[in-house]
Amino acid sequence: MSALRRQIVPSGHPRGDIAFAGQGHPDEAFGTGGNRNFCGDTMNYDSRIDVTENEGLAATGSGLGGNPLDSDNEQDRASRRWWLIAIVAAIVLATGIWFAVRGGEKTEKAGAADIQMPAVTVVVPGRASVEGEITATGSLAARRPMPVGSVGEGGQVRSVLVEPGDWVAQGQVLAVIDRSVQSQQQASQSAQIAVAQADARLAQANLDRALKLVDRGFISAADVDRLTATRDSANAQVKVARATLGQLQAQTARLNIVAPASGLVLERNVELGQVVGGGSSVLFRLAKGGEMELLAQMSEDDLARMKVGVEATVTPTGSNQNFTGQVWQIAPVIDATNRQGIARIALAYNSALRPGGFASAVINSGQTVAPVLPESAIQNDDKGAFVYVVDAKDVVHRRAVQTGIVTARGITVKQGLDGSEKVVLRAGGFLNEGDKVKPRLTAAAKPNAGE
Repeated sequence: MSALRRQIVPSGHPRGDIAFAGQGHPDEAFGTGGNRNFCGDTMNYDSRIDVTENEGLAATGSGLGGNPLDSDNEQDRASRRWWLIAIVAAIVLATGIWFAVRGGEKTEKAGAADIQMPAVTVVVPGRASVEGEITATGSLAARRPMPVGSVGEGGQVRSVLVEPGDWVAQGQVLAVIDRSVQSQQQASQSAQIAVAQADARLAQANLDRALKLVDRGFISAADVDRLTATRDSANAQVKVARATLGQLQAQTARLNIVAPASGLVLERNVELGQVVGGGSSVLFRLAKGGEMELLAQMSEDDLARMKVGVEATVTPTGSNQNFTGQVWQIAPVIDATNRQGIARIALAYNSALRPGGFASAVINSGQTVAPVLPESAIQNDDKGAFVYVVDAKDVVHRRAVQTGIVTARGITVKQGLDGSEKVVLRAGGFLNEGDKVKPRLTAAAKPNAGE
């Protein structure tokens, strides 16, 4: 590398030449002080320019036509460009680091928020056509129960002729009460009839003789009237005696305990030798015609949808058999204690239908179109039934609903949903109004074939 030095002399000066000196020259025009006298005039010029040239500039500077000042300006501009580039790069780097740090914080916050948000399963129920079914439970009983007791004077039971499960005809004797006293009374009364008949015959004979003597003047008309009255009284006594005998016979017959109608014997509450009285407790209980029924207990809402003649399928507890019956009567009153009413379902006789047993019934109540939800999606509290609905911002909201028919697929919702909402399927008991969740959509239950 070489150093270029130049001394500039004012124009018109006698020594206006340019002196070049090499490095270390004893007559170097530009010393440390930079002062030189020219013709007695003192000129202080220090316009030296030291330029460190690169190899390309040394090559071009050797020619007489190059300008070293131009090369210096270019180097200054290049140096400034590099500084600008470095500053811009530093700014870009700092900006990138700032955004990276901010983005990481946001990601961490978002990740923390995601961790805190509970994941819940939701379902969009839609609307389905559901065959209306009402499920009810109740007790089996005789459709027309007939309690049978003693209607006579009573006495000691001499024989019992039937057992529970026997079929009996109308008027058939079920048990016999001792009638020894009544038999003697009947015999005595029969004798009284004979006495009355004899008195009647005597009175008639006396009247006939008196009538023959009236024309002869031996009997007065008054005597004839008296004899006629005696005859009539005797005939009346015969009738009274016969009526009394009939009464005794009827009372004796009432000592027999008989079936009021044909049917099935359900209960026997009397034993041989037992003393019974008139109007005593029930001795036998029959089911008229063997007909049975289910006393199905229902809520007020279900009872309001019932109609007489609707078919029902009854399944006794502990049995796999199903029996078809019909609703033949709907209770006109509601029990004030449990707010339920009774629908009576008539059933034909079957040995599997035992009165007093427990059974369930599925009753057809028509067709309805409504959203259907599983039981786990519907919550209940003091305010009634409700579900949790997730909105577009994944926020949970409580929605009051009114439930309807209960089917094998779930519970129909009569009011509160239109079927397009995202309803929390499970874990609703752990949520509150306004909670933010991560919904996971699951498919709604498909209708079963035949529904």
